[in-house]
Amino acid sequence: MNNPMLNREHNEQQTLLIVEDDAGLQSQLRWHFEGYNVIVANNRDEALTALRREQPTVILQDLGLPPDDEGVEEGFATLQASLAIDPSLKIIVVTGHADHENALRAVSMGAYDFYQKPLDTNTLDLIVQRAFQMAGLEEQLRQIQEEQTSPLDGVIASHSGMLKICRTIEKLAPTQVTTLLLGESGTGKEVFAKAIHKLSAQKKHPFVAINCAAVPEQLMESELFGYEKGAFTGANKQTLGKIETAENGSLFLDEIGDMPLPLQAKLLRFLQERVIERVGGRKEIPVNVRVICATNKDLLSMVKNHTFREDLYYRISEMVIDIPPLRNREGDKILLARYMLDKYRREQNKNISGFTPAATSAIEAYDWPGNIRELENKIKRAVIMSESRNIDNEDLGLSDELALSINLRSARQKAEINAINTALSIADGNISAGAKLLGITRPTLYDLLKKYDMKTMLTTSESMP
Repeated sequence: MNNPMLNREHNEQQTLLIVEDDAGLQSQLRWHFEGYNVIVANNRDEALTALRREQPTVILQDLGLPPDDEGVEEGFATLQASLAIDPSLKIIVVTGHADHENALRAVSMGAYDFYQKPLDTNTLDLIVQRAFQMAGLEEQLRQIQEEQTSPLDGVIASHSGMLKICRTIEKLAPTQVTTLLLGESGTGKEVFAKAIHKLSAQKKHPFVAINCAAVPEQLMESELFGYEKGAFTGANKQTLGKIETAENGSLFLDEIGDMPLPLQAKLLRFLQERVIERVGGRKEIPVNVRVICATNKDLLSMVKNHTFREDLYYRISEMVIDIPPLRNREGDKILLARYMLDKYRREQNKNISGFTPAATSAIEAYDWPGNIRELENKIKRAVIMSESRNIDNEDLGLSDELALSINLRSARQKAEINAINTALSIADGNISAGAKLLGITRPTLYDLLKKYDMKTMLTTSESMP
């Protein structure tokens, strides 16, 4: 049986907060756990002060603290307040003999574990050590996820295809290339447009966005190019359009596939000449602006059907980036879900620590036709409405069938495919480098590529044996 006294060097950086009002028990626990950085508190106020100041990883708390002057159950109030400050805390509650009901209540409120008096210090050692180990594993997982996420501000991704897009954007952002972002609604096209702007020479100047599908056709010209005083009824003053507003910055034309044909010719002239004329004006005005476009439509089909100008298409598509839908981004669903859960948990000040296994399975199994926007809406609603420590698939509005649709074999296959994709993406398709990253041999990697029909991941210099 390990004793913390024998692991002083290993535990000296680990902070244990003991919340106990019995002076004798305080002394006993402080001595027994002297291998840790032990902080002792007598009541709720002292515990919360110590929590904010010392930031302990594990708390050993007596659930039977006497009620305060207003009759509030001090033990449960302390537990609730502590988790509100840091939901990742591992709180071990100590209850009276046979007080099983309160122990279960504490666990349902978010306690990590419980132990009943009288204290057996050897058993308590194991519980505390396990709590620190679990906290350490969770921290390692968070670091791994952070390392796997994209380098672009606002883009949360670990899928190899998405990481490749991120590297492409890093390369093209410093240039003046006109970029066309393709993808279904809700895939994050505007997020990528902003990433291009932030990495460009225009980053200190405005990023101006206009949704071509949201502006009425009769107003689109004046919205883009501005108008002179008296140009039409109600034009009481000279007004700059979106293009001029974006001077020296970036202009984002979202849903450009919905731009009316008559206006496409005027936009083409601007892109070619970099000059505009305001509505009601005759003066040519030079404008220096970087243009980024996006659409969820098939522009090539529209060109064939003569609903989108061919010359405009080739002008805006100097670089085309096709953003995959969320259903095709292995590993990104739960990564995004956890990011959004943390965001809205903090915003709503809710004591929610994660997802149940059923919710995780359902998130991975669902196709998300509304993509990231749908995922965000469901998680935000679940955080607001949930009354438990973990969000279930029912909180997300996802069926039990989805929660049960994932099995160990498919999960293992998806994990292997995702790992191979990531490794080969990092290694630019080089088999030797990819195998080294994965910790396997070249023949094993070749076998896996054949198994999952992933030959397209190879560079031109590699060939299947």
